[in-house]
This record gives sequence, C-alpha cells and structure tokens, in this order.
Amino acid sequence: MPLLTISQFIGHLHPVLVHLPIGILVLAGLFHLLSATNAYAFLRPAVRISYLLGAIAAVASCISGYLLSQTSDYDTQLVALHQWFGIGVAIISMLLYLLLTFRVSPLLLRLVTVIVLVGITITGHYGGSLTHGSDYLFVALNGEPSNKVAIPPVANIQQANVYPQLVEPLLKNRCYSCHGAEKQKGKLRLDSKENMTKGGEEGTVLVEGKADESELMKRLLLPLDNEDHMPPKEKPQLGQEEIALLKWWIDQGADIHKTVAELKPTPEISAILPVFQSGNVQPQEAKGDWLDKDVEAADASVLKKLKDAGVIVLPVQQNSNYLSVNFITTAVTPVLLDEVKKLDKQLVYLELAYTALNDDNMQALSSLKNLVRLNLRGTAITDQGLAHLKELKQLNMLNLVETKVSEKGLSQLKDLKKLKSIYLFKTSVGKQDLASLKAQFPGAVLDTGGYQVSTLATDTTVVREPHR
Repeated sequence: MPLLTISQFIGHLHPVLVHLPIGILVLAGLFHLLSATNAYAFLRPAVRISYLLGAIAAVASCISGYLLSQTSDYDTQLVALHQWFGIGVAIISMLLYLLLTFRVSPLLLRLVTVIVLVGITITGHYGGSLTHGSDYLFVALNGEPSNKVAIPPVANIQQANVYPQLVEPLLKNRCYSCHGAEKQKGKLRLDSKENMTKGGEEGTVLVEGKADESELMKRLLLPLDNEDHMPPKEKPQLGQEEIALLKWWIDQGADIHKTVAELKPTPEISAILPVFQSGNVQPQEAKGDWLDKDVEAADASVLKKLKDAGVIVLPVQQNSNYLSVNFITTAVTPVLLDEVKKLDKQLVYLELAYTALNDDNMQALSSLKNLVRLNLRGTAITDQGLAHLKELKQLNMLNLVETKVSEKGLSQLKDLKKLKSIYLFKTSVGKQDLASLKAQFPGAVLDTGGYQVSTLATDTTVVREPHR
C-alpha cells in the first residue's frame, strides 16, 4: 500500500480518535476537581493515570488530524485554530500528568485543569465549525427546518438575475456545507462559477452550455443509493424544480449576469417560474402516511429496464422501497409506461413534466394506487385524460400547469379526499371557476400562479420628482 494512501487512511480515523481524548480528559478533569473534597477523595488515584491516557489519546488525535488536514478539504484558517488548540490540549495534559508526580500547589493544578477543559471546549468548537459550518451552534435557533426551500421567493421573476437570485442561493443551501469556503470535499468549491469551472480532484464540474456533460448535473441525477450521488442521501435533496432550473441555467451558458428574461426560458422553465416566485418549491423527500406501511421491493428487472432507458428511479427515503420516477431526461413511450405500471405498489412520486404524455396513454397511470405526487405540467392531457386519475385515492399533489384541463375535467377528481395541492397556472381554469372548485376541493390549495409580491418599506425604490 502506498505511503500516501496509508496517511490518508490514518487521517480519516481522526473523527473516531478525536472522541477518546475528549471523553478521557473531561473525566480526568472532573475527577481532579471533585477529589479536592473529602467526599470524593477516593477518586485521587485515578486522576494521574487518566491524564496520561488522555494525553496519549490527544497526541494520536493530533497526528491523525494533521494528516487529514493535508487533503486540503477544509478552510486553512479554521484548520490552524483547531490544530493548535488541539496540540495545546495534548501538551498541557501531559504537563498535568508530570506535575501530579511532584509537590505542586493544588490550586495551581486545579487552575491548569480548568485551562484543559476550556481548551477542549474551544478545540471541539472549531472542529464542529469545520465539519458542520461556522454557524452550526445557532442554526437550530433560527427556527428553519433542515429541508427548507433553498431559493427564497423572488418578487419579479422575469427580471431576476438568474445566478445571484436563483442558482447561488440553491447551491449555498444545498452544497456549500461540503463545497464552500470553509470546507472543500474533493478539493471542490461551488461558491462561484470560477470555482465550478476550475473543479476539484476529478476536474471541472461545469461545462457551459452542456448540462448533460457537466459532472455537477450527473451527480445530482445518480440514484440516491449511489455513493457518488450528491448531495449525500442523509442531506436535504434538491427538488425537481430546482434540478430543472440548474439544468436550464447550464444549458443556456451558465451566465452569471443575465436575467431570466434575457436567458429566454424554455416552456418547461416558464411553467415552473411561478413556483420560484412564490417560494413554494416541493421538497424532494416529503413524508406521507404511506411511509408507515411496509411494501416489498420492486422487481429488479423492471428497474433495470427503466434505468437503462434513462429514466431516473430513486428511493424517496433511505432504506425505503417506495420510489420516485422521473422522465426529465427521457421521452415517454407506451413501452416505458407499461414498465411503470409494474411499480404500482412502490411508486409514490411520478414526474412527467413536458413529456409526450397525452390522453391515449393516461390509462397507464390509473393503476398506480399509491401515487402521492403527480407532475403533468406542459403535457397534452385534457379533461378526457384526467378521468383516469379518479381512483388514485392517495394523491396529494397534482401539477397541471400549462395543460388544457378545465374546471369540468378537474371536477372528476372531487372524491380524492387527500388531494391538498393543485397547480393550475396557464390552464383552461378561469377565475370564474375558482369558487366552484374551492367548494369541491375544500381541503386543497388551488394555485393559479401570477403572484404579486407587495413592496416593503425596506425595498429599494426609485423616487422621481412629481410632474408640475
């Protein structure tokens, strides 16, 4: 085994080894302080040996931490602070072991003990900052869930600057924790276009104008259980709208200055822009009652056929047999829909936006009894095709943006009691139909798009002198 590989292996042991000195030295410090009283005098024999073991563990942790720091995956300033405080703790711990051999003032010994405990706390804080970000201590106090929407609402979506207002917030909230200024896994930073183009250990991750050739997109579209999938499966995942936005931005040249209007949105992007205007992007891993039930694994041969055809098939949650199927990069065909039908027990999310789906092949969806979310935006379906969804009793979200469905067709689904979100932007449903639909779907949100965001006093405004 090459020496570099051995050093990397030892470095990767640091997260394991670092907990030994923390536990031992904290215990030694507490024993030392408590043994000053007669009630805990029986602890005195354990103090000296505890400091020795803690110091040895601290030295081992320092060595592994130094080797880990050579990977250049972390912010150098934070690494330096963490490293030197760690070395200081190791030295002072060994000093305490030696001082306990001699007749030294007990007050001085207790003072040095407090210094060790404070040093452990500071070292641990910097270690936490390296691993979880510098704001890890207070992020939970902000009241924001870990799966929060990555892109905040944008008031005027057409005039929004695509990179700073849409792409950058998305990457910041989903990618910077591992690939930002403070930490660079694989020597990769995603906090600027320049860094994305430069890439990491495996080269560039951004190919301007070619999303399908960009490693950034390839990693996003890998199956969730693939070790190269990004973000890691234990992290919040990008929503389908967010993936589509990122793909469009790269395909349009990954410009960092142009607005949405200047980049000329495709029909698919035009259909989902109202979602970014409202800040109502659907999370990738929303939970439902169906997760409380057990279901057998899907037929492996069916999954292979779909994946070989380019269909993205992912588990909706770690260690779950429930599936999400996405045709974002693949054309819909009757043959593939026949394979999808065989996932009737496992399939809960189905993405068919801007595919060739029409009324003739909507019949294939009628057997998907566990379907929770269905995205049909930009397809050629009409009221006739919508009738095939009447038996999907688990359906919770239905996206009909930019289709020809009307109030009459949607009324066919009024018995779907779990239907809570219906997206109707650019459909044949008019404002005059909303009262009737709200009566038929009393528990659902009917989203018709066309949002207007009010101007606040803190917003930038243009003041002009009044005409006289």
